[in-house]
Amino acid sequence: MTDVLVGGPGAAAPTLVLAHGAGAPMDSPFMTAIAAALARRGVRVARFEFPYMRARRAGAGAGHRPPDRQPVLLDAWREACAKLGASARLVVGGKSMGGRMASLIADEVGAAGLVCLGYPFHPPGRPERTRTAHLEALATPALIVQGSRDPFGDPEDVTGYRLSPAIAIHWIADGDHDLKPRKASGRTHADAIAEAADAVTRFVDGL
Repeated sequence: MTDVLVGGPGAAAPTLVLAHGAGAPMDSPFMTAIAAALARRGVRVARFEFPYMRARRAGAGAGHRPPDRQPVLLDAWREACAKLGASARLVVGGKSMGGRMASLIADEVGAAGLVCLGYPFHPPGRPERTRTAHLEALATPALIVQGSRDPFGDPEDVTGYRLSPAIAIHWIADGDHDLKPRKASGRTHADAIAEAADAVTRFVDGL
């Protein structure tokens, strides 16, 4: 595993470990913006990449390599937790696919908490293909920050799911899968990122 990107307070602080989504790396504009916003609020943030994304970054014809299969992604998460220290001091999570994979190992590794930024409850246009079965019995305290226009799961969809009482959802008004609101809403993407960072900081501080 390559080095992680770490920002925020020193190692004594609880660490929020974030994995990227399926299509963008750990230093994408979204990941960089949310990590910086959290660091400014006193949250120590670590980011890492799955093997397929590291291969894309290395080049050599790997630019269009698809995401790894789920067992590889989960092993990468386990390795990240081992690298960063005691799981009881770690809050795991990530953007979209990265957060979904974190939700699958959170109980296993004994994480202090789980943060999902744009959870992919179902593929766009396929609400019947839910990815929520494991969320019914999740024991780890969790926060899902979701845009109200997210095609992977909007309030109408999510209201009908049976989710663990350990899960809280913070809705970003008019946000899409990147939490970005439309210009007509009168809010900027920076406003939405700040709101998300505030919600995540309150959650981490409360663990």
